[in-house]
Amino acid sequence: MAAVYQALHRRVSSLVCRLHSTYVRKMRYLNQLKEDDSLCRQAQTSGTFYLFHNLSPFLQKVGKKYLVPQLSTAEMKGILEKFQEAEQWIEKSVLIGCSDEHRPHFALDLGALDKSVIESELQGSFTDLRKALFVVDGKDSSLLASAQSLLRWHDSHQYCSKTGQPTQKNPAGSKRVCHASGVTYYPQMSPVVITLVSNGSRCLLARQPSFPPGMFTALSGFCDLGENVEEAVRREVAEEVGLEVESLRYSLLGVPALAFPQQLPDDRLPCSGGGPAGRDQYGHPGTGGSPLVWPGGDCGGSQEGAQLFKARRW
Repeated sequence: MAAVYQALHRRVSSLVCRLHSTYVRKMRYLNQLKEDDSLCRQAQTSGTFYLFHNLSPFLQKVGKKYLVPQLSTAEMKGILEKFQEAEQWIEKSVLIGCSDEHRPHFALDLGALDKSVIESELQGSFTDLRKALFVVDGKDSSLLASAQSLLRWHDSHQYCSKTGQPTQKNPAGSKRVCHASGVTYYPQMSPVVITLVSNGSRCLLARQPSFPPGMFTALSGFCDLGENVEEAVRREVAEEVGLEVESLRYSLLGVPALAFPQQLPDDRLPCSGGGPAGRDQYGHPGTGGSPLVWPGGDCGGSQEGAQLFKARRW
């Protein structure tokens, strides 16, 4: 009897914890916004907005800090009224999350509007996401990367691959529908591997010609169909720098969203120069440190420019 009581107590306690979980309530609320179009439209009137211009996020510099402003619907309409298209632009926003208090967050790309007018009105600037990720708070960087990925997906999936007809997004931006064929498209993720190739105290970095001077990267690439992540690592290293990986070790220090997938798949790009450097010599964009390390990129299938670098700890 005591065992039955304990089992029942554990089950009830688990149920109570789930019902009172902030995370569970947030996820269920976000799912409601994705499934209920009228509820999402209503949420747009009380939500906050992150602005982008051609996929570059809007930042404000306050003292030495860079902030990512969250604009209210009223502030958004005040800006958009200058272009006489307020309501139409609000509908183009996409849902990217919500606060613990269930205040929804949306992202909106205003790339078709005059950037200078918006920057002047809001006292800030649209900044390349690569630079922004180094200067904003950690929680904002993850949200910006996710928002840009979703905005990019909508920009590149405006037509149905079956009929060629325009697709239409739902208010939350969680899907696009071709009404001519009835096909529904959802944002998809492609599995990607990133690896730091090492040999004792040295590691292997490479660079593309398109990288800023002094910037290097670890090796990465997409998984092929039917390929597991270990096979993908071995293949990418062999393709990129002509080496065979002997052993693999996982280092799960956190898995960030991939904000720049368009850089990875092009194996036609040759690698360009490199040079030895210790870890203490690596800097951040804009600091003057050299070389710069960018976490993940495709060096293009050539051994030229891929160098073994000394590293104290990685």
